[in-house]
Amino acid sequence: MTISIFIPQDTTAVAVGADRVAAVFEKTAEATGVKLQIIRNGSRGAFGLEPLVEVETTEGRIAFGAVKASDVPSILSSLDADPETHERYLGRIAEIPWFAGQTRITFTRCGLGIPTSLENYRALGGYAGLERALALSPQAIVDEVKTSGLRGRGGAAFPTGIKWQTVLDTHSSQKYIVCNADEGDSGTFADRLLMEADPFQLIEGMTIAGLAVGATHGYIYLRSEYPKAQQALETAIAIAEKSGFLGERICGSDAAFKLEVRMGAGSYICGEETALLNSLEGKRGVVRAKPPLPAIEGLFGQPTVVNNVLTLASVTSILADGGEEYARHGVDRSTGTLPIQLAGNVKCGGLIEVPFGISLREIINEWGEGTRSGRPVRAVQVGGPLGAYLSVDQLDVPLTYEALAAIGGMLGHGGVVVFDDTVDMAKQAHFAMDFCAKESCGKCTPCRIGAVRGREVLDRVCADTATSDDLILLHDLCETMEQASLCAMGGLTPLPVKSAMNQFPEDFSVTDDHYEVAV
Repeated sequence: MTISIFIPQDTTAVAVGADRVAAVFEKTAEATGVKLQIIRNGSRGAFGLEPLVEVETTEGRIAFGAVKASDVPSILSSLDADPETHERYLGRIAEIPWFAGQTRITFTRCGLGIPTSLENYRALGGYAGLERALALSPQAIVDEVKTSGLRGRGGAAFPTGIKWQTVLDTHSSQKYIVCNADEGDSGTFADRLLMEADPFQLIEGMTIAGLAVGATHGYIYLRSEYPKAQQALETAIAIAEKSGFLGERICGSDAAFKLEVRMGAGSYICGEETALLNSLEGKRGVVRAKPPLPAIEGLFGQPTVVNNVLTLASVTSILADGGEEYARHGVDRSTGTLPIQLAGNVKCGGLIEVPFGISLREIINEWGEGTRSGRPVRAVQVGGPLGAYLSVDQLDVPLTYEALAAIGGMLGHGGVVVFDDTVDMAKQAHFAMDFCAKESCGKCTPCRIGAVRGREVLDRVCADTATSDDLILLHDLCETMEQASLCAMGGLTPLPVKSAMNQFPEDFSVTDDHYEVAV
């Protein structure tokens, strides 16, 4: 009997030894005469359990977590006896608490099979959304997305259906679909995981977007640090073209859609949609003034849909199951599911997918299992390096766009970074200003100069030489950047700085006591 063994091939799993584990499985099986089929699947997102080795049994897949190469011989031996006795045994995949409490829609296929297998993708429901879209009018597709309430899963959270409607209504002989896959926020990795584990889903979502707005050409602008995602996407695109799901006469219809991957050059600012478009055109990656909006004059001056990976991937299930079904999850205007990327000082980091409305405290305690250091949580940053720092008293906030905005935060790309009580929040504020100073495109003065001056002030704060005048200056710099910056890079950099000053004032000591400006 041949035993099927699943070992992830994504970046995170490989970084902690998945390739070595796979190699030892093959060598051990050859030496002992055991018949194995090694399947390199995508990661399920439970990075604290990687390499996660799954074994197909008559009762479903069982899992062994955090497997080392030295564990392989004993795991193979336990399969003939009692797998439950092995120290790495986790049980049936569906019963592992990390997965059991999730509501997986966008990431439902991740980890189930070979990422670039079209047969596997279709067997698991892939391309059902495209097939339905081909039978609908462009307006009907857009209406379905509107019904779902889908909002951009990047920073701005703009309603996707409204953006698509604008592009659909703008007359042009050429329109484009651009996927922003330049995932640069610290503590985020959902885009990478999906592209590496389920690349056909992004391809299908972009094709549906093309049908919806009348675009025949699409580009995936991919972060240069994601070589495995590039390989998976380019392989999947070639397969989709050969199989009739891309190119001319998609699935035998009159529709056409061409898709290309373009690599970024490591610039954080190119995650901003207009800087991304400039980069795609071969220009310097600097922010454009708006208006005109990219939906009206975008790539090469033509109407362009710019969405990130998770937004476009979500469209496949919306078209397959209906907008109302998708909107059934979540609360208020935050509908659907939210991929949360849990990182920082936590025992169990990784990606979980849950409906909007779950509390931050529940995420940290139930999925993260508290801090890795065992010390109390002091601060949590939500929304990437430009997101606000929240205190322990704010952890019961529900994760929705509206609830976070009400307390001065933002959801962004869904990144959650946890800090214990040893963190110096003045240094974290310094990191925000330093990050902006280094990554600014330099086009507007408030961001280009303000971040440098802010970093200089925080240099003095961290050195315990700051005065109350320095904190007044820092507050004024933040106000200027918020109000006058051309894009969200400069406009949002003050958010982590001001939240750190407001929530953790004890970390911002001064040499006098005259600081009275409210932050």
